[in-house]
Amino acid sequence: MKKDKEKQIIELLNKKGGSVGGFKELYKPFSKKLSRKEFNRCLERLIEEKKIEKRGSGYRLKPKEGLVECRVSRLKKTFGFVRKIDDGAEFFVPGKYFAGALPGDIVLVETYLGKLDKLEGRIEQIKERKFSRFTGNIVNEFGELKIVPDILSNYAMQIENAEELSLKEGDKALAEISFFGESHAEHRCKIITSFGSSLKASVCALSVLELNGLTPMFPPEVIAQAREVNDPHSVSREIAKRLDLRGLPIFTIDGAQTKDIDDAISIERTENGYRLGVHIADVSHYVTARSPLDNEAFERGTSVYYANRVIPMLPPELSNGICSLNPNEDRLAFSVLIDIDEQAKIKDYLFAKTVIRSRVKGVYDEINDIIAGYNSRELCEKYAEVLDALPVMLELSEKLKAARISRGAPQLSTVESELLIDERDVCVGVRVHKSGRAQEMIEDFMLCANECAARFGRERELPFVYRVHEDPPEDKLETLKAGLDELGTAHNFDKGVSPRTLSEILDSVKDTDKFPVINELVLRSMSKAVYSTEPKGHFGLALSDYAHFTSPIRRYPDLAVHRIMSEALSGGGAEECNKKFGKFVCAAADKATQTELIAMQTERGCEDCYKAEFMRAHLGEEFDGVISACLPHGMYVMLDNSCEGFVRIGSLGFPDYYFDEKFSIKRPGGECFTVGDRIRVRAVSADVSAGRIDLELV
Repeated sequence: MKKDKEKQIIELLNKKGGSVGGFKELYKPFSKKLSRKEFNRCLERLIEEKKIEKRGSGYRLKPKEGLVECRVSRLKKTFGFVRKIDDGAEFFVPGKYFAGALPGDIVLVETYLGKLDKLEGRIEQIKERKFSRFTGNIVNEFGELKIVPDILSNYAMQIENAEELSLKEGDKALAEISFFGESHAEHRCKIITSFGSSLKASVCALSVLELNGLTPMFPPEVIAQAREVNDPHSVSREIAKRLDLRGLPIFTIDGAQTKDIDDAISIERTENGYRLGVHIADVSHYVTARSPLDNEAFERGTSVYYANRVIPMLPPELSNGICSLNPNEDRLAFSVLIDIDEQAKIKDYLFAKTVIRSRVKGVYDEINDIIAGYNSRELCEKYAEVLDALPVMLELSEKLKAARISRGAPQLSTVESELLIDERDVCVGVRVHKSGRAQEMIEDFMLCANECAARFGRERELPFVYRVHEDPPEDKLETLKAGLDELGTAHNFDKGVSPRTLSEILDSVKDTDKFPVINELVLRSMSKAVYSTEPKGHFGLALSDYAHFTSPIRRYPDLAVHRIMSEALSGGGAEECNKKFGKFVCAAADKATQTELIAMQTERGCEDCYKAEFMRAHLGEEFDGVISACLPHGMYVMLDNSCEGFVRIGSLGFPDYYFDEKFSIKRPGGECFTVGDRIRVRAVSADVSAGRIDLELV
C-alpha cells in the first residue's frame, strides 16, 4: 500500500514537470487518503532511496546520473527528436519513450545506441514544461471533435470544453493545455477561442498573431493619451525653442499607401561635397518616459507588418497624426545635418531638435519614373520645389554605395515577397519584391544617419542602444569552410574573417552556377543582428558605428536613442545620462531583441499562410524554381514567384535517392539535384493553416 502511494507521488511529480514549489501542493491530492504524518514518512523513504530530493521548500525528482539535459525539438505521431542543451546535437527518441513531452519542454534523457549504432534516447524526466498555449485545427475523430496542434504531426488532442463552444471541423482555434498526462494520448486542453475556417489565410494569420500575443487594439488609457498629444497647435508653441528648417526644400519619399511618414530628407551641394539632411519625426517629444504610451511601446517593441496589414507599435492617432511628416504642415523633428565629402566620407554632423515643413509627399514609383527619365507634366508640377535635388541625391547615393562596396561590405542576395490581396482578403498573387533606385537611395541616407547617431553615443560615452552584428561564430565558420572546400572555392581564413573576406568570396563566384549555393552558405554563417548597450559595430555593413535612429514610430530602440540624445543635447553629460538611462538601455536592448524575433517569426508565419492560400488555387499547375536547400527527406524549391515548397525524396521515382549530407540529393550512378539547380515542379498540395506547400518534379 505504501509503495503504491510512493509510486503515485512519483507519478504526480512527473505530471508537474518534475518538481513542486512546496509541501502543500504535493500533499493536497493525497490529503483525503493519508495523514500528514503518513505522507511525510513516504517522502522520507523516497528521499532515502534517492528517488526525490528536497530543494528549499519544494521537492523534485532526483535525476539519474548520466542523464543529458535536452529540449524537445520535433514531435511526430510515433517518434520525435530532442536537442542537447550544451552542444545542440539532435537525436531520435521513440514514441514509447517520450513520456508525454511536448515541443520546447526541457527534459532529462538517458541515451543509448540504437539502430546503425546511432544515438537514441529515453526521456526519464520532464524538467520544465514549455508547451502550454497553442493553435491548431479542429478535426472529427469518430464523432468526437479534437484539435491537432500546428506544431505537432497529425496528433489530435482531447478537448474538455468542446460542447460549450460552436466548433466545426476545419476551424482554426487557440487552445491551452488543461491536463498533462504521462503520455500524449492523456493530454487534454481547453479551447480559448475559434477564429473561423483554417482554409483562409487571414483567419490563420489571426491565430499566429494571437499565439504571439500581438493585437492591433490598444488599452483605453493609451488611446486617450495619444488623442491628447495629437494637437496641431502644440507645434507652434515649440517653434521658438528649435532650429527652424522650414526654409529648406525638405520632402518625404515613401510607398503610395504609407500613412505613418516618419522620415524626410534634404540635400545641397557644398564647396567640399554635400550636406545631407535626414529629418525624423520627433516621437520622443510626445511619447514621454514611463507614460502609458511609452510603456505600451516598450512592450510591443516594434510594428509588425504582414500581407496588407500592420500591428503598430504606437496608436494610429499618433503615428498617422502629429508624428507623421505630412506635406505642407509644420512638424517637430529630430534632424541630423551631415557633411559628406566627394569620396562619400562623413566629415562632420550636427544633431538638432528642429521644426520642418515637408514640400511634397514623394512616392517611390514616381521618383523612380523621374530618375528613369519619364518626366510627365504632372510629375514635374508635383515635384517642382524639389526637382533640382533629385540628381544630387542620386549622385551622392551612388558614391555611398561605392564606398560601402569599397570597405568590403558583402553584397548578399536575399529574396523578399510581395503579396497581392483582393477585396475578399484573399491572396491572389505572389511576386518577388524589387526595390527601385528611390528605395535604395533613401536606405543609403538612413544608413548615414544611423551611423552618425551611433558615433554621437560612443564619442560622448552615453548609455545607448546600438544595433550590432558581430563576427560569424566559429562553429558556423567551420561549416562555411567545409562547404567552400566541397565546392572547390578558394578561401583563406588563416587571419580570421572580415567582411571583405566574405565579399571577395562572393565576388569570385558572381555570375556562376555556384553563386546561389555560396550566397546561402555565407548567409547561414552570419550572426544575427541584435540590440546591445555596447558599440560592437556591424559586420554586415562593415561599420564600426551603427544604431537605429530613423524609425521611432515603428521601432522602440530608435525612440530610446532619441530620448537619450535629447537629454544630451539639452546639456546632460555622460554621468548624468548614465544615472538616468543606465538601467533603461539594458532593458530596452534586451526587450527589443526579443520583440524583433517574435515579429520576424510572426511575419514569416503569416506570409507562409498567404502563400499557401495562393498556391492552393493553382494545384496541378507547373512552376519553375531553384533548389534552395537539401535535407535527408527532400529538398526545398524557391519558385520564381518567391513561394517556397517541398519536394519529398520519396516522390522522386526511385527508392535509392539519398542526401549526401552537403548540398545534394543523389542517385548512385544517376541523377543529382544540387542547391542552386533550376528545376520544373508541379504544385500538388497546399496547407494554408500550416503555411506548407508540397511540390513534385515534372
